[in-house]
Amino acid sequence: MQHKLKHIAISGNIGSGKTALTEKLSKHYDWIPLYESVDHNPYLRDFYRDMTQWAFHLQIYFLNSRFKQINQILENKQTTVQDRTIYEDAYIFAANLHQSGHMTDRDYQSYQDIFNSMINFVSPPDLLIYLKADVPKLVQQIEKRGRDFEYTMQLDYLRKLNEHYENWIGEYKLGKLLIVDVNKIDFVERIEDFSFVVGKVDLELNNLFDL
Repeated sequence: MQHKLKHIAISGNIGSGKTALTEKLSKHYDWIPLYESVDHNPYLRDFYRDMTQWAFHLQIYFLNSRFKQINQILENKQTTVQDRTIYEDAYIFAANLHQSGHMTDRDYQSYQDIFNSMINFVSPPDLLIYLKADVPKLVQQIEKRGRDFEYTMQLDYLRKLNEHYENWIGEYKLGKLLIVDVNKIDFVERIEDFSFVVGKVDLELNNLFDL
């Protein structure tokens, strides 16, 4: 294997199972996991209470957090598996908040300027794994994990995010892409479903090393 595997990233909407898969793949392959900053995020609870007031603050926090992770990935000698990418921050979440009227043109332009400066120092993941999930599946997963501040989330918000994801994934050309439809599988509760996902990942990694 001449190719040095450096960075695997898992993308997907809220509740698609990114964090759970990050944890399981990190243990299975002995990769370093990098998780999205949720529990210690000072803006997230306020954001779900008032998206318009806190949209810009939240997205700047996530953008900075993700950029710090990029530097960690560069420094790590082992392969890293990352829970969500910096691209999703800009192309999915910030774009959706702007289009939905929760982020002003001025704030969105400032956000874009910062993102465009950062992206010059970012390399795409060796493999992007996209967890494709319909809104009912997302709602089921969100309810299962029991974060009280997420209960106020509107279905239309999840639906619009899914539309952005489908558009972004449909045009993704930064590197290798693996799409896993998780609507009818549960890789947390059923070992056979996790084995199914691992089989798909193994195939992509083998193809990557054959390049």
